[in-house]
Amino acid sequence: MRLSPSWYQFLVGIFASLGSFLYGYDLGVIAAVLVCQSFKSKFQANETETGVVVALFTAGACIGAGLAGPGGDLLGRRRTISLGCLIFTLGGCLQTAAKTLDYLYSGRLIAGLGVGFLTMMIPLYQAEICHPKIRGRVTSLQQFMLGIGSLCAASIGYGTYINFAPTNNAQWQLPLGLQIAPAVLLGLLISFFPESPRWLIDHNRAEEGLRTLANLHAHGDQNDAWVQAEFTQIQETATFEHEHEAKSYSELFTNRASFRRLFLCCALQASGQMTGVSAIQYYSPQIYGQIGISNEDTLKYQTINSIVALVAQFLCMMYIDRFGRRWTLICGNLGNMVTFIIATVLLAKFPPTTNNNGAHWGFIIMTWLYNFSYSSTCGPLSWIIPAEVFDTRTRAKGVSIATMMSFAFNTMIGQVTPIAMTNIGYRFYYLFVICNFTNAVFFWLLLPETKRVPLEEMNQMFTNAPWIVPGTRKQDYMSHDLERKVEEQEVKQSALHVE
Repeated sequence: MRLSPSWYQFLVGIFASLGSFLYGYDLGVIAAVLVCQSFKSKFQANETETGVVVALFTAGACIGAGLAGPGGDLLGRRRTISLGCLIFTLGGCLQTAAKTLDYLYSGRLIAGLGVGFLTMMIPLYQAEICHPKIRGRVTSLQQFMLGIGSLCAASIGYGTYINFAPTNNAQWQLPLGLQIAPAVLLGLLISFFPESPRWLIDHNRAEEGLRTLANLHAHGDQNDAWVQAEFTQIQETATFEHEHEAKSYSELFTNRASFRRLFLCCALQASGQMTGVSAIQYYSPQIYGQIGISNEDTLKYQTINSIVALVAQFLCMMYIDRFGRRWTLICGNLGNMVTFIIATVLLAKFPPTTNNNGAHWGFIIMTWLYNFSYSSTCGPLSWIIPAEVFDTRTRAKGVSIATMMSFAFNTMIGQVTPIAMTNIGYRFYYLFVICNFTNAVFFWLLLPETKRVPLEEMNQMFTNAPWIVPGTRKQDYMSHDLERKVEEQEVKQSALHVE
């Protein structure tokens, strides 16, 4: 029995999101590595140096995301993913074999460079191969696989922490070394999967693009009404973009609709980091320690936390194309805010010296609830929306800039969190309470709904939609161009059958 086109697109998306697994694994594993006694003994890192170990990874990812934009347009989506895997593998090897902090710094930076390529290109590739009705589900795989990576990292980190002797360097080397295997697998096998049909058509390979569309959507039937309608729409859009706009990065700032999308996507990526997720991922032992929870218990609870996140990401993947982007994002930020308010109160009222078991569990549960809220809303949507709103000629450029913004803020949070936790303690959480609230208000005002809008119609939608969205209807600024083309193709085919 042949797979349905939707299942085929979904499975291709799953394989591509191995790159997201690498990002999630590294995000999760560094917290366990930093508290290993063998790591501390070997590197003797102070708080500032620990912050640099964390921050260099995301700094490299910021650079990698910027390079992946022009790389994706020049090399294609698949080759750019392969290049990211190669760079990540080199960085992973350097980290695992590190003898001094300088080696570790360089490995973190290079691995981050590779992750920047992967996290920027993978959701874009997924969006370009998918039918609009499942595009949110497939691009949300970025966050879902990130969650699987975090779960594996938490489980492996906890296992090596308790089972290896504190003097054994394998306690931190094994978790760092295991991430190399999926990078090699993805880098070698991605070339056997379809290239983005939009990239092919945009680069004057129309026949190959049509074949790819047919393979993705209609079991290879190039005369299918949907395939013909989408092919025509992509060709028309590509021709217009070549003649009128999207010649360079400057178009993202000089074209009104393009700048609006860039502004919203950069704000979305920055806001995702300011929800507090990176602070918890990188420094969970230190954060839990503020209420008196041991490192060993923290690593155990973080494994449970990763399972909670995975359940939330799965629910988002199942329902995001039904509930839409706009209100899911708004409600998610408000949910984050509530959990941070309660966690902040617990930290303020019950410092480690009180040894209050009820407060410990209250704080742990709030962390889990925050992770559920973030992972079912803000996390996946920070990748879904940028991948779908730009037109073909600006998509790689726009997504690269937005992803750079994410990693820039991630780097900042990674660097300042240990210092802030030492100097101001629980008051650092005030920042995340305020940011989650302002995020919700911002997106309520400015973000239009993009659920099931074809990629080639995003430009017209963002041109026609008012900047202040409340009080308007999505139907008033949608073009429905693809729907009309499908109807025209069906009429033509019916007429041919009659004849």
